[in-house]
Amino acid sequence: MSGPYDVVINGGGPVGLGLAIELGQRGIRVCVVERYPEPQPIPKGQNLTQRTSEHFRAWGCEAELHSAHPIPKGGGIGGMTAYGTLLSDYTYDWLNRSNVKDYYFAPNARLPQYATERVLRARVAEIPEITVLYGWSGEALEMTDEGVRLTIAERNGDGRQVIDASYIVGCDGSRSFVREHAGISETLSDHNRLMALLVFRSEELHELLTRYPGKAFYNVLHPDYEGYWLFFGRVDHGLSWFFHAPVPIGTTTDNFDFRGLLRKAVGQEFALDLDYIGFWDLRVSLADSYRAGRAFIAGDAAHSHPPYGGYGINTGFEDARNLGWKLAATIKGWGTDALLDSYSAERQPVFASTARDFIENFIHEDREFLNNHSPDQGKDAFETAWKARAEGASGVEDFEPNYEGSPIVSGSGGTPSAKGSHSFVARAGHHLPPAGPEGRDVADVLGPDFTLLCADPSTAAAFVDAAEALNIPLTAPACLAAWFTPWDRRVVLVRPDGFVAWSGDTCTPDAAKAILSTAIGTGAAT
Repeated sequence: MSGPYDVVINGGGPVGLGLAIELGQRGIRVCVVERYPEPQPIPKGQNLTQRTSEHFRAWGCEAELHSAHPIPKGGGIGGMTAYGTLLSDYTYDWLNRSNVKDYYFAPNARLPQYATERVLRARVAEIPEITVLYGWSGEALEMTDEGVRLTIAERNGDGRQVIDASYIVGCDGSRSFVREHAGISETLSDHNRLMALLVFRSEELHELLTRYPGKAFYNVLHPDYEGYWLFFGRVDHGLSWFFHAPVPIGTTTDNFDFRGLLRKAVGQEFALDLDYIGFWDLRVSLADSYRAGRAFIAGDAAHSHPPYGGYGINTGFEDARNLGWKLAATIKGWGTDALLDSYSAERQPVFASTARDFIENFIHEDREFLNNHSPDQGKDAFETAWKARAEGASGVEDFEPNYEGSPIVSGSGGTPSAKGSHSFVARAGHHLPPAGPEGRDVADVLGPDFTLLCADPSTAAAFVDAAEALNIPLTAPACLAAWFTPWDRRVVLVRPDGFVAWSGDTCTPDAAKAILSTAIGTGAAT
């Protein structure tokens, strides 16, 4: 028998490893079970947001992330949409995350998932509280009110082990073993589309696309595909690519002209070497809860969707950051069962909004546009409509996941959502922004647990005393007075995951205690 551990994580991909780091850095004993000894070489999960870079900063490996797969001079990480073919005369910039860079503490990145995994594996190996069993996977799960017991099987052998832990987290993909055995149901939105994933090499395509400098991914809207994308992405700049597109149901590696599909999408013949052909079903799935007793799910185990817009891996990392501090707090004795419940209460509606307001909305809007506009049916009207799309096409300004209305956030209403607005105001339930475009030095004073940003000594003392009474770890660092002008608040309480638990201008000792109680689940949000 292995353990006992505080937490066992079934699935050691990027989300599982990120969660392990979040826990291990907090002194929590973690066992990660991962079936693959090495990261899988299929390029996916490439478009990492500024928020994801913040996670890597918190996990002690941001520099390693940005150096793991450097983008060569002239490469860029921007996106573009084209009409009809990749070489069309009708294009516009799309999903350029640099548009919101000022609101985060770290730059975004672009690298294939296997490179991201290597960074995380190296960081995990540095943390003594983390044990990783590569080449194993969950086979049976028992749960009681006191703990969990996971039986694991050797992937390429006959070995068996039993792992005891206080909690289990399934980071084991869309066919999650933990989700199934914990009895967590899910809701599917099936688009009845079979998608092909192709990986290929082509220097000629790189040369053809030098006309679009600074771009790394390309979305082609073709009238034949009813709003579903023909999607290209760079892997190794100048040479290798991946490509997603709908194909007929029943397509196999042997009965379809994949090279012809690529050339149709590009708009002309070009030389290529096809390295990989895979398939996936286009559907959106969302677990109805992210918790069942002592079992939790995160990443693709909790939500899966087509790789439109780079939401998947980034959403999974946010799951890990949200759940990690709450599990650690509860294991250490200052968190509560209600705090654990808040993981699902915050993260589940955020992904529901991501799917509804962004991923599926892209499909619906593109389909409507293609049904109503064509240069063949009226060039002037088409160009007017295309220009209108281009003017509102960033796709990032209103993607602002927030926890307004969360049971552990004071001073906010509404419902947690992926849709919002970026602002330098320090709003309750929202990600803490830098103190203005140049105010990233705030990140240097944020502690690993709760942080109080306050220039008034008496208010700071009220929070420090309340935190001590509630046994809540809180730091109250020295602050620059200039920070509070862009925040439009004089007092900002920041959670361990970088979201604002409460903000305001004044606070009495009784109110400070109530705010902190709410933030750990022992009081009602006000």
